[in-house]
Amino acid sequence: MSPRKTTRSSSTVNTPHLPDPRRQGRRTGRLLAASVAAAACLGAVAVPASATGSAGSPESVVSRGVTIPAFYDPPAQLPAADGSLVRTEPLPLGLSLPGLDGRQLPGTATRLMYKSTDAGGGPVAVTGAYIEPAAAWKGDGPRPLVALASGTMGQGDQCAPSLSLQHPLTIGEGTVSIGYDNIAVYRFLAAGAAVVVTDYAGLGATDRLHTYVNRVDEGHALLDAARAARSVEGASVDSASRVGLYGYSQGGGASAAAAELQSTYAPDVNLAGTYAGAPPADLTEVMKGIDGSALAGALGWSINGFAQSDPSLKAIVDANTNDVGKAALKDTSTMCVGDAIFGYGFANSKKWTANGKSLADVIAAEPKLQASLAQQRLGNLKPTAPVRLATGVQDDIVPHKQARQLAVDWCRKGGKVTYEAVHLPNLGDKIMTNHLAPLLTDQSAAISWLTDRLSGRSTSSNCWSMPLQP
Repeated sequence: MSPRKTTRSSSTVNTPHLPDPRRQGRRTGRLLAASVAAAACLGAVAVPASATGSAGSPESVVSRGVTIPAFYDPPAQLPAADGSLVRTEPLPLGLSLPGLDGRQLPGTATRLMYKSTDAGGGPVAVTGAYIEPAAAWKGDGPRPLVALASGTMGQGDQCAPSLSLQHPLTIGEGTVSIGYDNIAVYRFLAAGAAVVVTDYAGLGATDRLHTYVNRVDEGHALLDAARAARSVEGASVDSASRVGLYGYSQGGGASAAAAELQSTYAPDVNLAGTYAGAPPADLTEVMKGIDGSALAGALGWSINGFAQSDPSLKAIVDANTNDVGKAALKDTSTMCVGDAIFGYGFANSKKWTANGKSLADVIAAEPKLQASLAQQRLGNLKPTAPVRLATGVQDDIVPHKQARQLAVDWCRKGGKVTYEAVHLPNLGDKIMTNHLAPLLTDQSAAISWLTDRLSGRSTSSNCWSMPLQP
């Protein structure tokens, strides 16, 4: 593992020019107003930052005013086997109701820490959550499991999806995190499927930085979450349970990566199907889409994460960023997606680089950066189980063409692919609406498709139609 730390405000570990920031809140009023409005749409409730843990201990980790519970601080030694549980504790769901039989609706949640293997082949502690549903499974076979990979949450530990299950809305000092993927979690639970959610490597766990959109880290973390779920006390899932992978945006990339890696990394996971929505399959193209958009801050998360995974990139990053860029990398390393939108929305990477060129131009001139991104390319491996890939034809944040190309690549390798081009009007360039709208409009179809796979129903491929589909 990376060197362990005891106190910090940033998630950054051993990265030049990325010292731990201790930032005061900014734009807090606007963030609070926007967050409350968004939470109302999602049915969330605001939770004070202090409610996420108890400060005062010298071991406490504080990220932008939010104290990270001690549970998320990994031990020095981890188990040998991937998917082994390190620790668990009850997780109160932020949105739950008492059932008539005394059980909580929609289910009983457990906070997890489990062992995985990172892209460098080293052990890594990953956190997450398992939810045992109150509803009965009415499909064929034993109760299935959905391993859910969340969409972009940020890079600060306070943004972890498992924390958002407890606090659907978290507000700190210049930070806001909303658990928007909780909707999909609850829909699967209502269908009687158990759900395990991964926080990914370094998101929540306090010993390292979150390696945003690193396909190996994310794929391994998702598959090992499925393994860990089988060992949770009281879990009704086991090695015979069918497993479905579900994710959109960053989560779509993670589920796609896991589908590609499952046959070699986790053949013991009984994979029945994968939903990959708006997957970032080609990061070179995705960075072009993000640059200058409302989500421009995600460029910082990508650079920070890859510089941690491959220390040889740090000197290249240092040489190619100016003082503004270095400050942005430091700042974004503790941000959630809401913070990044307010702080760096529509930023142009030319203002971050030493030569005034765009990040895409810098990458094009640096063979090592090109090679690093090429290693992240999805589509070089065939998924062994059926996959449903959906992408909005107007998506300009995670560009539609590169997501479609992933479906083409899988089809050419003989994969069983259901490709869905989501047709919606252009809802505004670079403001994320074209990216977010398909998440909502396609969700019912995606959940229905995956639930059918969990029930053992067969599906056909529509690869034959690819030349006809946009």
